[in-house]
Amino acid sequence: MRRRTVTAGSLEDLLQVTAPAQAPEQTAAPTPPRREDDNSGLRTEFEFELPRGYVDEAGTVHRYGSMRLATARDELRPQIDLRVKENPAYLSVVLLSQVITRLGTITDVHAGIVERMYATDVAFLQDFYRRVNSEGHTRAAVTCPHCEGGFEVDLSGGRLGES
Repeated sequence: MRRRTVTAGSLEDLLQVTAPAQAPEQTAAPTPPRREDDNSGLRTEFEFELPRGYVDEAGTVHRYGSMRLATARDELRPQIDLRVKENPAYLSVVLLSQVITRLGTITDVHAGIVERMYATDVAFLQDFYRRVNSEGHTRAAVTCPHCEGGFEVDLSGGRLGES
């Protein structure tokens, strides 16, 4: 049995070293992720609406966005990030910046953008991330405070009470 030694390097280097080799005939062209409106298979992207919205430098409010499903690499990459090592609470900022694919007109969502979001929106996105990656959907069971009737709402967007 051969032992491998792991040195302090980047996650990309480690993944390349440990990745299995593919035969040329097995290499397939990458397929684009399926959008939420594609009813034929796995849903990999989820639209959302932030409670408050991200305000950019120009004063534009961005409330609508999309988040893709997280991969194992998305979960592992923040572990080697120096900002996370210095402050473990920064993990959610780095993780969210990797899986948010769009925020309003912004398509390059990075940790700096997530840092400048309101705490309400970050908490919403953390819960949204947990729902889509753990439960596979964005629905939540709620109870009416007046009639105590139970029903489901979709947390991905729209206002409560709207149909």
